[in-house]
Amino acid sequence: MFEKFTEKAINVVSTSQKLAREMKSDKVYPEHLLLALFDEAKGISLKIFKSYDITHEKLFEEINKTRRYKTLNLTSSAPLPFDDDFKEILKKSLDLANKSGNPTILYEHLLLSVISDKKSNNVKILEDLGFDIYKSKSLLEKLVQRKTKRLYHPEIDEKKDNAENKAQETDNIFDSEESAKVFERAVAKLSASNYEILGTEQILSSILEDKDSELTKIFAKYGVTSENFEEKLEKIQSRQAEYEGRQIIFTPNAFTTMNMALQTAKELGSSVVLPEHIVLGLLKTKRGIAYDILKELKIPDDDLAHSIIKPIEKQMPETLTILRLAKEEARRLGRNIVGTEMFLLGIIGEATGIGAQVLSELEINIKDARAVVESLIGFGDEYYDTEIVFTERAKRVLETAWELAKKDHKNKIESAHMLLALTTEPDSLAMKALEQLGVDAVEIKEGVKKFQEA
Repeated sequence: MFEKFTEKAINVVSTSQKLAREMKSDKVYPEHLLLALFDEAKGISLKIFKSYDITHEKLFEEINKTRRYKTLNLTSSAPLPFDDDFKEILKKSLDLANKSGNPTILYEHLLLSVISDKKSNNVKILEDLGFDIYKSKSLLEKLVQRKTKRLYHPEIDEKKDNAENKAQETDNIFDSEESAKVFERAVAKLSASNYEILGTEQILSSILEDKDSELTKIFAKYGVTSENFEEKLEKIQSRQAEYEGRQIIFTPNAFTTMNMALQTAKELGSSVVLPEHIVLGLLKTKRGIAYDILKELKIPDDDLAHSIIKPIEKQMPETLTILRLAKEEARRLGRNIVGTEMFLLGIIGEATGIGAQVLSELEINIKDARAVVESLIGFGDEYYDTEIVFTERAKRVLETAWELAKKDHKNKIESAHMLLALTTEPDSLAMKALEQLGVDAVEIKEGVKKFQEA
């Protein structure tokens, strides 16, 4: 049976055995389990106990008042046997898990079984301490309800019009020194031309002008130089390829490229947009004069993108690792959609960052988190080779993490920023999963603060 217990639930059983020995009991009784549940309570469960002003001391005193078991002077270190009523509670916990659609037995299932058990003294003990059994049962039952079969992602239907935000986001694109210089050179080129609106060709031309940059050296390996790009550009008689919509400070395709660069920077864990991100944005949009020239020069998109991303990956930015792991978790569940719950699994899987350390201190591990996520969204049937997309809520989390990193004056989005960003979406699947695992937003924020101040 214990192979179906989450780590937190196993800790409760182990603590009950330890308490039984400390209290010199002949067996492990349900009362020991109740005390262990209090000692191991986190998040919502701890709040339930605290709302009735219950403490370890008060509970211990009440248990001793109604002591119904023998006390022994134990000399052996062998594990104490479980009382029959204790075994019955474990069995009821398994039944509750099955009925609520859970593949594993959670801490909450144990607590529900204990406060529903009329054979032991636990109900009387709790009621004597003012504990509202009915109200607490109702709340716990809601926490453990699951729907395991879902072929759609709960966050995918969310829509949010970001058109106004995108227009404002272009102000952030040139925050980095490297991109600011690109912009200055591009504007100078624009002033020397007959055009009034900045296009992709001026942007890429100004990137290639920096002969000493690593990005220019990567382009050179593919035979793209400032000279042959300018040669091709001189032959362009029309900018029609740049216009597919309304005229703005950028041509529409340059505007799309810049916004894609901004999104790419976030997905690669950077809090600033670099020239590398602009080129990757251009390769993703596949539009405009600059892209047309690259195609004329027979540059393979995927190879060039890989060459640009490879050095970034070597730096091992935390968020890049988190998003890669999130995508792997999505594929494992047969999905091509990454929601906030996959970000949560990615943060845990990354293991080394502050985000993972905070969750570890809160006793959240990958095994339990996966089980909860699986029960929340079920398994899909999408093909693994389809493009992975983010839900709108996941995009908002990434945007918030970006803003938090900038506020901290960090060049990289860190796992702590990702974890804090999840708490800004209280209705997200990630927060629902954390709630089921006994953790709330306050604990996360306090945990991150503690690690950052250490």
